[in-house]
Amino acid sequence: MPKIIGTHSGSFHCDEALACFMLRQLDEFKDAKVVRSRDPATLDTCDIVVDVGGVYSHETKRYDHHQRGFDEQFSNGYKTKLSSAGLIYKHFGKDVIRAILNEPVSDNEADILYKKIYESFIEGIDGIDNGISQYPESIEPAYRESTGLSARIGRLNPWWNQPEGDMDARFAQAMDVTGSELQERVRYYALAWLPGRKIVEEGFNSRFDVDKSGQIVLFEQFCPWKEHLDAIEEEALAKDPEAPKLFYVLYPDTSNSWRVQAVAERPGSFKSRHPLPEAWRGVRDEALSERSGVEGCIFVHQSGFIGGNKTRDGALELARKALTME
Repeated sequence: MPKIIGTHSGSFHCDEALACFMLRQLDEFKDAKVVRSRDPATLDTCDIVVDVGGVYSHETKRYDHHQRGFDEQFSNGYKTKLSSAGLIYKHFGKDVIRAILNEPVSDNEADILYKKIYESFIEGIDGIDNGISQYPESIEPAYRESTGLSARIGRLNPWWNQPEGDMDARFAQAMDVTGSELQERVRYYALAWLPGRKIVEEGFNSRFDVDKSGQIVLFEQFCPWKEHLDAIEEEALAKDPEAPKLFYVLYPDTSNSWRVQAVAERPGSFKSRHPLPEAWRGVRDEALSERSGVEGCIFVHQSGFIGGNKTRDGALELARKALTME
């Protein structure tokens, strides 16, 4: 007999639509019927209940977050109170990820994806549903934003002056919309973001083979690296606070030349830890090769945050020389 997922009737929100979608990815609930009601007797017949009922109990499969005293977070270190989406993801997220990918995922990969997808997708839904601002209330927004997932799901409800019509059909559409975005995010992070992390991790782990200083990382293949490098270096420094901080990253560009990029002081900063030397900045081609003593130079940006060379060895020589210069 098919299982029954219970949630509340009336106007719906992004969190319970996504929670129901996630449950339906699991073998236990893949054929489940969704029943929308606020009647306690009806909800008592359900195998699992989300976003209604005034109870949070993983043991009895009840996942509401509206009751007085509820203050559950994703894990230690997080401050955002969970919505029904966050509760379902907290308990079933890794299984949902594996079900969406439908291919083997190691425990380590599952751990990384589980955390990343919460931070980049689920947490925002939790915050919006619980009325938690992203920034202090004293800050006046410069513009109004209404294109996010939670807002779009809200607009699937009937207007105030429209007849309700088939609310279950509207809710099914909300599940499809939230689910398609979750699937896209899971596939992106598993099939593009995570392979990029592996490239960065390999480069970071071999940094002392590139240069004895340990301050130059070389990637044989380009990938979006900044976010990964920040996280991987932070993990390494937590284990060994005396480890040298990175100064330069080398990678091939689309024209088969090589780039030397200075690492930022902190994520998102335009200030570099150790910019390329002042004497090279704003200089190009042969003039730069003569000034640096390195053949094949292409340019160094006037701020010193990035430069280019025609070859891998030339880029590495630039980086090595730059380590000892200001």
